[in-house]
Amino acid sequence: MSTLTDRAEIVHTNFLNRIEAGKLPAPANNLGLSEAGLTQEELVELLHIQLLSRHLDRMSRKLQARGEGFYTIGSSGHEGNAGIAWALRPDDMAFLHYRDAAFQIARSRQVPGSTPLWDMLLSFTASSEDPISGGRHKVLGSKTLFIPPQTSTIASHLPKAVGAAYSIGVAERLKPEHQQLADDSIVMVSFGDASLNHSTAQGAINTACWSAYQNSPMPLLFVCEDNGIGISTRTPGGWVEASVRARPALKYFRCNGLDVAETHAVAAEAAAYVRGQRKPAFLHMGCVRLYGHAGADAQTAYMSAKQIEAEEAKDPLLSSAARLIREGIMSAEEILTTYRGVSARVERAAEHVITRPKLKTADDVMASLIPPKRACAPALETSKTDREKLLGKSDVRALGEPQHMAKLINLAMTDLMLAHEEIVLAGEDVGKKGGVYGVTQRLQDRFGRTRVIDTLLDEQSILGLGIGMAHNGLLPMPEIQFLAYLHNAIDQLRAEAASLSFFSNGQFTNPMVVRIAGLGYQRGFGGHFHNENTVAAIRDIPGLILACPSNGRDAVLMLRECVRLAREEQRLVVFLEPIALYMVRDLHEKGDGGWMFDYPAPDSTDTIALGDVGVHGEGKDLAIVSFANGAYLSRQAQKILQDEHGFAATVIDLRWLSPLPKDSLLAALKGHNRVLIVDECREQGSHSEALTTLLKEETGLATARLVATDSYIATGPAYGATMPDRDGIISAALALAKGDEK
Repeated sequence: MSTLTDRAEIVHTNFLNRIEAGKLPAPANNLGLSEAGLTQEELVELLHIQLLSRHLDRMSRKLQARGEGFYTIGSSGHEGNAGIAWALRPDDMAFLHYRDAAFQIARSRQVPGSTPLWDMLLSFTASSEDPISGGRHKVLGSKTLFIPPQTSTIASHLPKAVGAAYSIGVAERLKPEHQQLADDSIVMVSFGDASLNHSTAQGAINTACWSAYQNSPMPLLFVCEDNGIGISTRTPGGWVEASVRARPALKYFRCNGLDVAETHAVAAEAAAYVRGQRKPAFLHMGCVRLYGHAGADAQTAYMSAKQIEAEEAKDPLLSSAARLIREGIMSAEEILTTYRGVSARVERAAEHVITRPKLKTADDVMASLIPPKRACAPALETSKTDREKLLGKSDVRALGEPQHMAKLINLAMTDLMLAHEEIVLAGEDVGKKGGVYGVTQRLQDRFGRTRVIDTLLDEQSILGLGIGMAHNGLLPMPEIQFLAYLHNAIDQLRAEAASLSFFSNGQFTNPMVVRIAGLGYQRGFGGHFHNENTVAAIRDIPGLILACPSNGRDAVLMLRECVRLAREEQRLVVFLEPIALYMVRDLHEKGDGGWMFDYPAPDSTDTIALGDVGVHGEGKDLAIVSFANGAYLSRQAQKILQDEHGFAATVIDLRWLSPLPKDSLLAALKGHNRVLIVDECREQGSHSEALTTLLKEETGLATARLVATDSYIATGPAYGATMPDRDGIISAALALAKGDEK
């Protein structure tokens, strides 16, 4: 017998033997069915659900042993969570632990037309007909069941569950066009006892408590499924309760997950509390893990035979059977007949499912990477009088005068929030203070605390808030205060936000625009925590759009395009704002005002579409390709090259860093023989690598690059020592010209 299936078959045989011999567990409590809120028919239904979950686990191992299945992490021992699903409404959004098959099956029984057996087998076998992921991953999930798919094993889905719960109160007030959750819905999120220790889980629970402590609505039910072990490491006895019971603004409930009736009763009480009080609760469900962690995990490597047998004796299916027999609802023989009948049904279905089509090509796999477009209502119109009243005299005056980038972004966000009431800003200090650099100044006064949210200091929670709000039809614009801070939370973009459409076959989306202040060249406020000159980690995320303006006018037009991309095309966008250019006014000499621009009116026909590069100058001696601070410095060098060296250059501003605007760039390079790439990011992992490769593969142009050294950035006078400067660009351009002449 395969090691993939032997433990499952031992548990299977032991169940049959114990039922036949009448060796059933004693009652865990004196709770009657009516006290549990269940009828006899419902208890029988819950047994059917638990049996189906169990036999699907067995089948997943058999299929993998045959080479027909591809993922075997199972739910055996956790089947009590069927009682939790039965206690919730099917429109309560559920972010599920990967051992929650019984929950999804139970919920499917509440929604007519669901086919959980067929659907899960399609998922196990990676069929392209899998209704949730289209064969891309074995995930729990369903659009009709309000279960977004999760691929996390370390609780990275908790922050967005907090965001979704918070969104319910916001959506109740704003009524977004694409609202998904009812005003009285709650959100449920489940995870294991080992995952509770992860910083992501701790941050999410803290955020929920922090919000509820201030009386912000937070209708969220945390469910910790405590089986006492994480892969091979034991959870200390009593640890889960001790670590959460005293949390402020969090009500603690506990249930024995081996008894589905008790689990239902306690879950119903917890759900009623969350729904009625709009506050978070923590449901601690004791359970057991059967079969080991996943796949070929051999429990015998870290558990004794006696320990394994003791765990298997706690099988929740035995508890359900014992209650049914004890109360005279079903006989032992009827339970055995039902058990075998479900097994046979799963076997028959599996033989059909393995013949269903699979994904074959890269195009097949990538088909859902980019979310589908959606219809959106037209932008709201605001009268000139109302707009000017909202802006105030000083900003009305600013509309008619050239401004630096920070002010222009602020004006753009004001008009965007006027046009689209579903936009919600969130981040550290964005509200009352208006951000570290004043970019969001006055926005909270203009639009209120519902739409401009001062968050706690936790980047994972900020991005989770954005993802969760987007699940409910809002258009979030979370801010990460500095690019260096993103690394604490980038998995929220990589594994959660960007992957959602991919793993749900485009059924679930979380469109948003993440604003990040970053890059280098800050003079007075530097160091590597505030000057971060690499974006490689963002560029490497499939499906994500990375925008980076170099000047205020571009920033306005690109931000409008980013909002359109998120709103209408449901894209995940990062808008990277170069800090050092926020307040820059001059280009060549003090007082020239060369880097201040007029504000493009909201009804302007000027646009910068995704992939449009900026072309400055017509010189054919050299093309300088850059972005952000590099584009600014290249514009300075461009003038000196012309005035002092008679060298005519064109500066091409990339603007869009991911995906690279290849077509527009190559079109802009026509007529040039030399290209200098100026990249303020570090040599390894910078855009210059991709750009050099592109030019080598697509053109015969003489190419050189000027990049930052592979170093952190220093504070003080050496703030720019490791990065390209104006004079370095001039020298590199002249060297390229001389090399070409040779």
